[in-house]
Amino acid sequence: MSKSKLAAVRGMNDLLPQDAPLWERFEARAIDVLRAYGYQQIRTPLVEHTALFVRGIGEVTDIVEKEMYSFEDRLNGEHLTLRPEFTAGIVRATIEHNLTYEGPRRVWSIGPVFRHERPQRGRYRQFHQVDVEALGLAGPDVDAELILLAKRLWDVLEIGPVRLEINSLGGGEERARHRAALIAYFEKHAEVLDEDARRRLHSNPLRILDTKNPAMQELVEGAPRLVDQLGDASRAHFDRLQELLTAAGVEYTVNPRMVRGLDYYNLTVFEWITDRLGAQGTICGGGRYDPLIELLGGRPTPAIGFALGIERVIELMREAGATADATTCDVYVLHQGGATLPAALRAAEAIRDAGLDVVLHAGESSLKSQMKRADASGAEFAVIVGEAEVAAGAAAVKRLRDRGAAVQFAVQASVTLGELGSRLAEALEATID
Repeated sequence: MSKSKLAAVRGMNDLLPQDAPLWERFEARAIDVLRAYGYQQIRTPLVEHTALFVRGIGEVTDIVEKEMYSFEDRLNGEHLTLRPEFTAGIVRATIEHNLTYEGPRRVWSIGPVFRHERPQRGRYRQFHQVDVEALGLAGPDVDAELILLAKRLWDVLEIGPVRLEINSLGGGEERARHRAALIAYFEKHAEVLDEDARRRLHSNPLRILDTKNPAMQELVEGAPRLVDQLGDASRAHFDRLQELLTAAGVEYTVNPRMVRGLDYYNLTVFEWITDRLGAQGTICGGGRYDPLIELLGGRPTPAIGFALGIERVIELMREAGATADATTCDVYVLHQGGATLPAALRAAEAIRDAGLDVVLHAGESSLKSQMKRADASGAEFAVIVGEAEVAAGAAAVKRLRDRGAAVQFAVQASVTLGELGSRLAEALEATID
């Protein structure tokens, strides 16, 4: 009886070695930008209590209703969920560990999140995000800071053009007035509403504005706008944000239809959008959620954050011409087995001590075959430790990229290792320069 071939779960993809360097480049540059703005890393568990997301995201949302991977712990019956986003877990950690007791916190996290939805380009069941949160800061200055942080990342990654859209959701009373106006408006046009819209009409009417149903687009365009409900304080916050963005040279568009279907979002919301990924054009979305920490049991604490989809950004990097570096090492060490292997091991360690990346050939094969492997590795140098080199207390060094002549190091073994590493490091630095 033949066994079926095992494969990854649909929508959960492998990151293969040839693709990893591009991800590493993204992560390194993202971390550099985050540090430049004073943000510190926080790591929260992949699995949280389901109640956290029901309370934090909202029961009447697509994420909670349709997309979460939830299960019952067989040992104790707890209801648990693979995280579908970062914010709720970070807020839980902030409350549990009293992170803002001594003042505001700027934090970031990175890793996989999980949503059970139909896989498509740039949208998977396991995908990866960078999440950035500013906790305990209320002003439009930090809203502008987060937008500038994201813009700097796009510039560093050279993935433009990416456009910015912003809006204000106002405060609780303003959203309540808008909610009532939406319900009244959609009730007058109930015959146009689809099943999802009718179900959400009284529980979460803002979500109707996010509909992708072409038959409802004209109706949604005519719906009451939240921006028309803003009071003086909310308007002042939004105006100041726009002043700061303009002063910083950031181009943006006010999109009065940009909303969040969750009651705890307030004031600033924003999205970074590209036209190069089809329907999945939003690569980064954020907003202010001042009521959430109190809603989940903490002290009243203002907060704002954003999340960006790494897979989508990687696609933009590829479109901009970024390629994964095929180089796996700086130096490839060859040997002839037997007595040459211990010497080759010592040589490889000495070169690593000098700060270089080294691949030591595994197994026994001809030097000609090993040299082909060395060349394919992308290494700048091959170090040959054969029987003649061991007998002479020397190692042969060959520059691979320009096929230069071998360089001999005729020194004693204990010195040879030290000199080998330093000489290769100097040569590699000169090559880079």
